[in-house]
Amino acid sequence: MEYGFLSIVPPIVAIILALRTKQVYIALLFGIWFSWLIIKGWNPLDGTLAMIEGLVNVFKSPGNTRTIMFSALVGALLIFIQYSRGVEGFINILNKLILKVEKKQAGYSRVLVQLLATITGLLLFVETSISSLTVGTLYRPIFDKLGIPREKLAYIADSSSAPSSILIPFNAWGAFIMGLLLTQGIEKPFSLMMSSIKYNFYPLLAIAILFIVIFTKKDFGPMKKAEKRTKETGELMNPNAIPMVSDEVTSFPPKEGIKAKAYNMIVPLLVMVLMMPINLIYTGWNAVEGATSFLNHAAQAIGNGSGSSSVLYAVITSLLVAMVMYFIQGIMKPKEMVNLTLKGISELMPLALLMLLAFAIGDACKELETGIYVANVTKDWLSPELLPAVVFIISSFIAFSTGTSWGTFAIMLAISVPMANIHGADLTIVVAATLGGGIFGDHCSPISDTSIISSMASASDHIDHVKTQLPYALVGGAITTILYLIIGFLG
Repeated sequence: MEYGFLSIVPPIVAIILALRTKQVYIALLFGIWFSWLIIKGWNPLDGTLAMIEGLVNVFKSPGNTRTIMFSALVGALLIFIQYSRGVEGFINILNKLILKVEKKQAGYSRVLVQLLATITGLLLFVETSISSLTVGTLYRPIFDKLGIPREKLAYIADSSSAPSSILIPFNAWGAFIMGLLLTQGIEKPFSLMMSSIKYNFYPLLAIAILFIVIFTKKDFGPMKKAEKRTKETGELMNPNAIPMVSDEVTSFPPKEGIKAKAYNMIVPLLVMVLMMPINLIYTGWNAVEGATSFLNHAAQAIGNGSGSSSVLYAVITSLLVAMVMYFIQGIMKPKEMVNLTLKGISELMPLALLMLLAFAIGDACKELETGIYVANVTKDWLSPELLPAVVFIISSFIAFSTGTSWGTFAIMLAISVPMANIHGADLTIVVAATLGGGIFGDHCSPISDTSIISSMASASDHIDHVKTQLPYALVGGAITTILYLIIGFLG
């Protein structure tokens, strides 16, 4: 059955609804319902029932189910490391380091603190919200003490979180993107995703710009004014600023009467990160044929491994290690562990729900053959050379309008993958452009969840944060577009 123009109506409706209502969940749900309404010949009852079945069918895919379970369990791990005072122990070490540096060379600590905040954001690639929350909450007292504007902290928290999560995809992002690529019939999604990283210019540039700004101490645009204001008046925010701060968001209260130790945070997170490649090797080991050596076998196994299994096994291992560590130290009893696990899962339920809807709209668009229709319509005028740049711009626009990079990936990968196949363009570059566009649009958008969390954790005025970050993001976005055009025409 050919749906023609109708096949692009549901994603467009979802985008417009997200723009109008600022409610991504409602927009995606309506988009899914509308897709099934079209498929079922405009019969409202059949369409509604098919939508419900479509949501249930997301769990038919073991990969999708694992990814959704992983997102929920990450919440438990994060509450564990806060409750065990691991995060607090980590801050104490940072504070000591800053005092040491300040004694040796006065004034240098401003650069060091900004650098440490950036590195912390990059290292917490496990989840973007966690990254921006931790950076904002951990470093706010130190930034305030050193007279660094709140807008700068929000910028560092925002620009180090999503870029590192997409460039080091051993996390929910990686599992989610692999799930979407599998939906598009890609046999080795992990290999494709890993090889697309080197073409994912925007997140690489966003991090590079951040480091350049910190090291050169040269700001431009509204950020320059913010730095000048803090230097001259000591005001951390604009006079009429309304700081966005939510007590719930800052952190879970740590356990009373125990010593704060950094390794209670570092060990579980390290276990999780190290278990990812080990699990990939384990799950892909038997699929390898004709390996020349053990290392060659392991390298091939990583490409054949199951991303969703790896992230799920990694977070479970990490939780078990944390439980044993905290039990031995007398921090937690089994009953507390169960309660905290449930509390953590409930905290990340919105993320798991967003994944469910994103997978479901991807499935519905595949049923409607949205991507194939768009690709065929654009075949005559859109050259393969232009495709990466065009995909990057469209992706950016959707992410800017909806405020979610994940929703953008769900809508756009279902369109850009078939387009790359039909136009004969390089799939790795097109996938990279889709993902990078999602991050760029998200960085510019005032309704982006990561931007809002960065403002909250930094206790900065949200609109001031968006305004001060925008020029840096636009520079990165413009250079990225030029690079995709160069690669398109020279590649």
